[in-house]
Amino acid sequence: MTPKKFLNRPVIELEDVSFSFNKVPILKEVNLTIFDGDFVAIIGPNGGGKTTLVKIILGLLKPERGRVRLLGSLPARSRQKAGYMPQYATGEKDFPIEVIEVVLLGLMGVTGCSPFFSKAERKRAEMALDFVGMLPLAGKRVSELSGGQLQRTLLARALVSGPEILFLDEPMANIDVGGKTKLFDLLGELNEKMTIVFVTHDVGLLSHYVKSVVCVNQKVFFHPSARITPEMATMIMGESCPMELIAHGFPHRVLARHKDGLASHEKGDGA
Repeated sequence: MTPKKFLNRPVIELEDVSFSFNKVPILKEVNLTIFDGDFVAIIGPNGGGKTTLVKIILGLLKPERGRVRLLGSLPARSRQKAGYMPQYATGEKDFPIEVIEVVLLGLMGVTGCSPFFSKAERKRAEMALDFVGMLPLAGKRVSELSGGQLQRTLLARALVSGPEILFLDEPMANIDVGGKTKLFDLLGELNEKMTIVFVTHDVGLLSHYVKSVVCVNQKVFFHPSARITPEMATMIMGESCPMELIAHGFPHRVLARHKDGLASHEKGDGA
């Protein structure tokens, strides 16, 4: 895969975005800018608004106020240029469909609305499966796949349309450690050509490929590095579960609460 020369341009822009469900605030006054070529991990507690944030960026949910731009346009106009891998659903494996047919569904509404796919479209699906290492299983029923194989199939479905930016919601769910490593390696390779945004509630899953972190718990804070601090972990584990995390080989202590989207850090002993 030939690396892409990324432009210094924002691909995601949110200004003063708020969203509520049944009058319950989910996201409050979100301001966020993500640039072309980033590899972003969105972390936060269950129910904190991570998936809601991604759906607002993609235009699948409409904020009650604020401005959203995806790839420089309104999401409704630009989301066909985005690949989306939603959370794993157990029903995916129960549906009587072959692997290649799952991937072809990623072209619905992109190359047309016909339920019949051309040779060229099947070739695109085969290329996507080949990239994720699933081409030999193209004719296999999804019910026969392991968790890791299913996730790679769903990744191929998100990639088949040739997106400029890729969103993944809890992509490491229900797969073993080896499968997670393979999937992160694939995402690292993809990041040479596109922006990657993935959601996780597990800070232990952050890979060395990650370049920046977005913390979400109604409020949203952007951290321009992959350094995980105890404060970030507290957002996920709760105040009753203090943690010391090692980042880049050094213990880090948080000196101040988030302020204006930033936090101060200090290296611990051994730095």
